[in-house]
Amino acid sequence: MTGFGKSEALVLTKKLTVEIRTLNSKNIDLNFRIPHIFRELEPQLRGLLNKGLIRGKIDVSVYIEGNSGTNTTQINKEVIDDYIAQLQGIHQGETTELLKMAIRLPDALKTEKEDLKEEEKEVLLTVFSSALERVNDYRENEGAALGKDFVIRLEVIKNLLDDAILIDPERKEKITLKLKTALDQLTLEIDQNRLEQELIYYLEKYDITEEKVRLANHLAYFNEIMAQDQPNGKKLGFIAQEMGREINTIGSKANHSGLQKIVVQMKDELEKIKEQLLNVL
Repeated sequence: MTGFGKSEALVLTKKLTVEIRTLNSKNIDLNFRIPHIFRELEPQLRGLLNKGLIRGKIDVSVYIEGNSGTNTTQINKEVIDDYIAQLQGIHQGETTELLKMAIRLPDALKTEKEDLKEEEKEVLLTVFSSALERVNDYRENEGAALGKDFVIRLEVIKNLLDDAILIDPERKEKITLKLKTALDQLTLEIDQNRLEQELIYYLEKYDITEEKVRLANHLAYFNEIMAQDQPNGKKLGFIAQEMGREINTIGSKANHSGLQKIVVQMKDELEKIKEQLLNVL
């Protein structure tokens, strides 16, 4: 599910910013971009993510602004003076030229790593938790909007199913009449017992009673699962697949223009539900 959270705070002379973006995914796909100075906190931050977010493609970015250099480079004066003295023993050149040579030699520059202060650790964890909370708020709001859309589309399918139930008796009558008319036009002698058996067979073949019942149950179950306060995107996806099977079976048995039109409309609504389910955890 799409989500975004951003939080900022000032600590000492620095501004810390945490941004978390999420997309729906079958597993956790985590991309972490964090300054080197905070690397020691990365396992702890990952732990917060695992607790706070349930799967998804997650992009985390931590930024530092201000006096935030993680390393400071300084000239190692003692080493350079020693290099110049040695070079003068080999060649009496200008001091400026010798300095250019010495500055390129090993250990002429020394790098001192900036230590992470406890105050900075606490602020980063607070800012990170705040961004994480905003991501979940974003996801909940999007989920609520999707839920309202699902309810509307499920109601449309239910109404279409009611229409299918209303025209089903007429459909059966037309199929029966069509079969009898075709048989009456035959010039061959027909065994009436066999005829009755064949009529029953074909009428059962076109019967959609079970499909109507199962589809109604799937619609009710979808609403029931959607109302649960837990991640249910996968389960809803399975239910939608079962709904699609029942609708397809009704279409294959329809043999009636009005019912086929209803099936097309139900498929259209169900496809829109399936598309949105890709965004549900």
